[in-house]
Amino acid sequence: MIGFSFEDKKNYKNLSSGAKLCNALQEMGTTFIKLGQFLATRPDIIGENVAKELEKLQDKLPSFNLSEAKSTLEKELEKENFEQITNISEPIAAASIAQVHFAEINISEQKKYVAIKILRPDIERIFNEELDALMLLAYIIQSVIKKTKRLKLVEIVQLLREITNVEMDLRFEAAAANELYENTKKDIGFKVPKIYWNQTSKKVLCIDRVDGFSIREVEKLKSQNIDVKKLAKDIIQHFLRHAVRDGFFHADMHQGNLFVDKNGNIVPVDFGIMGRLDKNNRKYLAEILYGFIKRDYKKVAEVHFIAGLVPKEVSKDEFAQALRSIGEPIFGQSVKNISGSKLLSQLFEVTEKFNMQTQIQLLLLQKTMVVVEGVARKLDPDSNIWIISRPILENWLKELKDPINKVNEAVNEASEVLKRLPDLPIIMDRANEVMTLISEGKFNPNTLAYRSLREEELKLELIRNKILGGVLVLVIFVLLVFK
Repeated sequence: MIGFSFEDKKNYKNLSSGAKLCNALQEMGTTFIKLGQFLATRPDIIGENVAKELEKLQDKLPSFNLSEAKSTLEKELEKENFEQITNISEPIAAASIAQVHFAEINISEQKKYVAIKILRPDIERIFNEELDALMLLAYIIQSVIKKTKRLKLVEIVQLLREITNVEMDLRFEAAAANELYENTKKDIGFKVPKIYWNQTSKKVLCIDRVDGFSIREVEKLKSQNIDVKKLAKDIIQHFLRHAVRDGFFHADMHQGNLFVDKNGNIVPVDFGIMGRLDKNNRKYLAEILYGFIKRDYKKVAEVHFIAGLVPKEVSKDEFAQALRSIGEPIFGQSVKNISGSKLLSQLFEVTEKFNMQTQIQLLLLQKTMVVVEGVARKLDPDSNIWIISRPILENWLKELKDPINKVNEAVNEASEVLKRLPDLPIIMDRANEVMTLISEGKFNPNTLAYRSLREEELKLELIRNKILGGVLVLVIFVLLVFK
């Protein structure tokens, strides 16, 4: 405690362990603040008192002054657009990389009530310096402790750097909010605020003001006759729906970023960190989660192997048994009776035992699932994520396996194959030349060239099979539609 007075030391000693941790994380900078935000949603791991203290990291950080905020607005926006902004408030929330002000904008003689997000001064340089230090730490840990190599710590830090540097360009955040709005505008109970593009730039984001309560204010929500049990169910189902249906989800859904309006709609804010999943990963995710719900551990194991998440030499039966040891203790219990720390410990042991590699593209999803579960638990401690998840996963898998969707997929695949048909004569000529060399004894089957040829032959067989399959599906479709 160098530089602290006796009184400071005394006050520090009187702080709770949660308050001390909160202060330490805040002093260590942006990266560690985000770690604290994650831990705040896991009272089962760190305890209720510590989690309550860490909630202060979510939107109650020290702010920069209003004059700096106005200066940024004037520099970033065109004069006409800047002059449309009036009644700018003092900061109403200050987070790790930006702070928010309320204001009004006059558009076509109509007054709009908005929230304006403004980046902290010099935040890009500060954050990247902290990440450089974290990258060095990850490299040292990975080099010294060989068991951590499979966790890909360096790649994870690099991913965090890429994500957060995008987060610091508020135009990308505006685009993400707009995309989420388009995806979810028909979802009952979920409402994304409107973006005002003329008042948005790299360092400024202007969005509709949310008229409601923070999702953490459970008693206030109850006083407005909002069903918090339904809200707990909705937050989990909306997240899963966005992940498996759209492959695009809000990846920073802590309590500070979620509000509830007077109609009970969940209103997200802060779209700086979004997650994406391609179609295959969405399918694997749904199959794995649904397999756990159905307690079909062999099916879950098979999906892991198909997805390439587990090395081929691993015993499928042993892996299924390990998954059973994790899944079975969960069923029949409410979330409040499941030890999050114990479950995470078991998962780590299983992934280590079977040498599973960390899947970088799924990290955001895994992190957000844990956060969303924590938010739901705050609203309704008796929530059961498995029961709540089931209808969303069942509906999506049903749509995925619908015959019409299968036909559309086959048609798209066949069209891709047809695009490659012009390459077939070249492949055939190469194959003919090499077969001639082999017959003359001038070509060694053990060479790299031979193996490359074999790969081309396999590609050729695959193309042929896809063409035949695509034609067959089209014929069946035509017969069904036009009979």
